[in-house]
Amino acid sequence: MTGRHAPETLIARYADGSLPDADAWSLEKHLESCASCAGRVSGAVRATAAGAVLADVRDAVLAAATPAPAEAPPPRTPRLLWAAAPAVRGAWLPAVLLVALGAVLLAHVAGFSGARSLLLAIAPVVPVAGVALSYGRHADPLHELAASTPSAGLRLVLTRTAVVLAVSLPLLTLAGLVLPPPGGPGAAAWLLPGLTLTLAALALGGWLGLRTATAVTGGGWLCAVLAPALATPDGAVARHLSDQLSAYVGGAATQGGWAAAAALCAVLLAARRTAYDRLERF
Repeated sequence: MTGRHAPETLIARYADGSLPDADAWSLEKHLESCASCAGRVSGAVRATAAGAVLADVRDAVLAAATPAPAEAPPPRTPRLLWAAAPAVRGAWLPAVLLVALGAVLLAHVAGFSGARSLLLAIAPVVPVAGVALSYGRHADPLHELAASTPSAGLRLVLTRTAVVLAVSLPLLTLAGLVLPPPGGPGAAAWLLPGLTLTLAALALGGWLGLRTATAVTGGGWLCAVLAPALATPDGAVARHLSDQLSAYVGGAATQGGWAAAAALCAVLLAARRTAYDRLERF
């Protein structure tokens, strides 16, 4: 395209089906915000043989439609549920419950003193994994249809991310509150790290793809927190894990660093928002 509008040659090739997919997608994206070009494309398509067939189909549909009394506009809730449903189905929600209940059982049944520290170490990667499992062909049987709608791209990813956070944050924080404190960080100390890792995965997803980005961020966190504690020669895993978490999430200065990192990731995500327009589209 040249200037602010699509040239006639581009529109003609689009109408007769000879325009490459990448150029056709670019033109369709332009049409979402340009009524003038949309009208020209519509006229070009109507002038082709396919346009006559589409006109006949349209007339038949209008003829078969019967007048109906005025009704209230349909509620928006079903659309929201359709967009958010993959974020709360499948294996992810049982996994969240398993993490929360497992930590409670370790503390109150098995008597493991480091149950809260273990929960705080795992909790930040739970929403990251939920985001990876709620978007893409592997998660949504209607992904191809969803990816072709105006609500696709980053808007759809953020909708499902919000659902993942709304489910995992209160469940895991509540589980942390009922665990005996080990003297380390509090039950809510993981919230900012979890939010930051989720935003970092979304920002990296524009370059690496969503599943790879979540593997990098979630795996990096687990290696940084769990590996040193598990490798301790004296076997005091609970104490070393509590010390590790105090260094990573404890204190106002550390939490302030996580907040700044979350803001930076949000800025990067906003700057790369168009990368999600074609993420896993084809």
